[in-house]
Amino acid sequence: MWMVSLAYPVRMRPVQKSVCALIVLAASLAFLYFHVWLPKLYNIVDLRHRPDHLPKLLLLDQLLVPDKKYAHIAFRIKEEILELLPKNSCKCEVQSNLKLPFQKEFFGQEYSLEFSSVFKPSDLADINSRRQQEYHSHQQKSHSPLDQLIIAQANSPLEYPVQGVEVRPLQTILIPGLSLQAAERTLYQVNLTATMGTFDVAAEVEGVKVEREGQMHFSLSGSQLDNLNRQMQFVTYTNTIFHPNTADIVQFSTDEHRASFSIRIRHAPTPKLFDPGEASEGTYNISTLVTIATKTFLRYDKLRELIASIRKFYPTVTIIIADDNQDIEHMQGPHIEQYFMPFGKGWFAGRNLAISQVTTKYVLWVDDDYIFSPHTKVEKLVDVLEKTSLDLVGGAIREITGYINTYRQQISVQPGNERGDCLRIHQGYHHIIEGFPDCVVTDGVINFFLARTEKVLQVGFDPRLNRIAHLEFFIDALGILHVGSCSNVMVDHASKVKLPWLKSVKEKQYAKFRYPNSTDVVVKTKTKLFYFKNHFKCMMSHQ
Repeated sequence: MWMVSLAYPVRMRPVQKSVCALIVLAASLAFLYFHVWLPKLYNIVDLRHRPDHLPKLLLLDQLLVPDKKYAHIAFRIKEEILELLPKNSCKCEVQSNLKLPFQKEFFGQEYSLEFSSVFKPSDLADINSRRQQEYHSHQQKSHSPLDQLIIAQANSPLEYPVQGVEVRPLQTILIPGLSLQAAERTLYQVNLTATMGTFDVAAEVEGVKVEREGQMHFSLSGSQLDNLNRQMQFVTYTNTIFHPNTADIVQFSTDEHRASFSIRIRHAPTPKLFDPGEASEGTYNISTLVTIATKTFLRYDKLRELIASIRKFYPTVTIIIADDNQDIEHMQGPHIEQYFMPFGKGWFAGRNLAISQVTTKYVLWVDDDYIFSPHTKVEKLVDVLEKTSLDLVGGAIREITGYINTYRQQISVQPGNERGDCLRIHQGYHHIIEGFPDCVVTDGVINFFLARTEKVLQVGFDPRLNRIAHLEFFIDALGILHVGSCSNVMVDHASKVKLPWLKSVKEKQYAKFRYPNSTDVVVKTKTKLFYFKNHFKCMMSHQ
């Protein structure tokens, strides 16, 4: 029996190994499915806009009204400083009391112009409503948590703003949140030191000594802590060294403690709003919101098919074409703009040209061999960008075989040393977007996407990438564009399958440019750009 029991398992071992291997493989695939492909609650992110309060950096009227703790402390307003502070409104009024001989000849004629006067009074109410809606949306999209005012409570005796303090170049602000929470003593003193501006006070509090007003080194002292803290509520900062976008690091100290905080100095970015046009409630006016852009080269037959398919669904949307053909053909029809380039100028140069001519809020990029279908619902992509913080959202491409491609890529850069940084690329996405179950957050998408025109122009397309390129744009956009991808909006891809002996001269010429016999030059160009322009030393990818 002993020998038989030994022999039996020996004979069955290969079968047992196969069964075990199948069980392990099935379990691994099940684990991979449930933990990678199935949506998880923690993997869903809400990118919809919230009616959060935007930070108010201007002078508030109640700032001069003390809280109950300081209500008994007297102060005297310094009108000349108070006038320097920003208010909650501005007026375009000519107020010149100085009359000089030949004033107009030397200084020019002063005038004011109300921009609203160019519109018909009957149209103004509707225009203002749309303008205010767009401006509010712009504020929500451009506001960052880093702009929020945060005051560091006095863990040390010093209390001061951690972030969110901002002044326009050569202007004056009140510094919020300055305070001293020290133990009882006979004399209290605080010092402020700046490098790009000076300090003063908008009002003088009784019992507080102010020294070096209007200078970069400034101090306050007094025997009553409440009086000193009330005086600090009137401390102003005036930027004196012009820079359009920088920061002053202010030193805030007592005899024993020291802290630093930043005052951001910059011109507030000027809004660039786009009129969405008139539309019924719950719908979008695609013709005023979206421009379709493409680049064509040696494929006029494909381009004509693309335009015809677009016109079936969007007859009045503007189509912009960048064309670097040698033997040019003019695309006829309304709402078509065709711009010609030197022969073979290249892929990214054409993208730059086409998108530079877009005047709508959004630009839809398509290749010249795509075909619109009932599944190409541009409205769905517009809805995503209108209701989330995304800057660009890609769709999907349906191949002639029925295969649907979204080309979602995760891109990251690991800091390196003087040799450069490390670029990582692999397929996938980061989160599913709440409210849009067919859409995800990612870093790179397919070559069919809708984007905010201004954000795409901010990144641009490197014209040195003239033949084979796409993902390089999203690498340049890392940290600038918030990218998403939706699988429920599809465009068809014209068939590329054709027998060699049936190809036309144009098709053979195109293949020569698009798929060169040697890609060494292309690879070397990309490698050089990655190494020098992007400061990468290597790339790791899972494609």
